[in-house]
Amino acid sequence: MTFDHLELELPTFTQSVHNRKPRAINRREMKWTAVLVAAVMAAVQVQAKDDLPHDAQLRIGVKFRPEECAMKSQLGDVLSMHYTGTLRKDGSKFDSSLDRNQPFEFPLGAGRVIKGWDQGLVNMCIGEKRRLTIPSDMAYGDRGSPPKIPGKATLVFDVELLDIKRNPDEL
Repeated sequence: MTFDHLELELPTFTQSVHNRKPRAINRREMKWTAVLVAAVMAAVQVQAKDDLPHDAQLRIGVKFRPEECAMKSQLGDVLSMHYTGTLRKDGSKFDSSLDRNQPFEFPLGAGRVIKGWDQGLVNMCIGEKRRLTIPSDMAYGDRGSPPKIPGKATLVFDVELLDIKRNPDEL
């Protein structure tokens, strides 16, 4: 058995590859390529977010607001909340009342929680859910809260207001 015929065909194949004209990319292929590139870029941004500058503003995002709101939270009220706290930089969870199945209660505006909570939970309705993005100056500052919260960390809290106990002095 000889392979002489292969030697003749190889140059013919190589020539056909080199002589082939590049084809134009159609609009549909360009559109799907752009969608794929955008999706990859979005995924990379979701995975790693920088901390906000220490003097940035508190960000309050309303995730759910009930249709009716009989009472809104105000300074001096005792709030009962569920929350989950994560680091903005990598999304790692550092605390959650849901994991303990125990709501957290505190007086709003009394300085018993971080400033971002005292400011970000005002005028909230029972049943409302918010996302608070809190710069380090309104959280734990340069020192952090070791071992889970490093210094200068931006914190993200998903919170739900379960109940409001009105301050008796206000009635």
